[in-house]
Amino acid sequence: MSVIRTIDHTNIKKDATKEAIDKTCDEAKEYGFHGVCVNPEWVRTVSERLEGSEVKTVVLIDPPMGLSSHEERMVACRKAQEEGADELDIVINIVDIKYERHDKVLEDLKEICKIQNTKVIIGSGYLTDEEVKKASELTKEAGAICVKTATSKDPLEEREVEEKAHHLRLMKEHAPGLLVKASGNIKNYRQARYMIEAGADIIGTSSGVEIAKEENVS
Repeated sequence: MSVIRTIDHTNIKKDATKEAIDKTCDEAKEYGFHGVCVNPEWVRTVSERLEGSEVKTVVLIDPPMGLSSHEERMVACRKAQEEGADELDIVINIVDIKYERHDKVLEDLKEICKIQNTKVIIGSGYLTDEEVKKASELTKEAGAICVKTATSKDPLEEREVEEKAHHLRLMKEHAPGLLVKASGNIKNYRQARYMIEAGADIIGTSSGVEIAKEENVS
């Protein structure tokens, strides 16, 4: 599998400018990435910039811990869809997972998954193996299309690739049939390839161009 086609080219910097977002979109089109992932305020800009291409508009919702109310999350997801998002990357309520409020988590995610194709970020760096398994099962039961490891500030970012791969394997096993997205400090082709070999279908990274260039010369 080509790494390039798996990449969600990510720009979730708080100080991102329109010029920077446009550049991220243009790079995604040039290299043929899977998607462009941005914060909610940039969804319309990205959707318009990517119009006519096969690159998906992906929006990050409720980082880093998924702690907004259900009502706030629903409003954010509906607004993103209206503004042109193809996929929602929403953080599961990690505190509810830790406290085993599984019914609450499931109810929240089920309603969100009815809005749009949803990739659920389980924040696996915060979780035990058993919690990773349960969060993955809930993600599948809710009707999501994908379970995702981490986002910015997740402790998983700083861990070794072997530990990240371990989480991927757990997610693949406990959410059979779903796509699996790996993210969190994936900066080069070697790391991206390792994640794919461990079961990742999508790679979330802000280093997409560097990875693509490495693949093209390998």
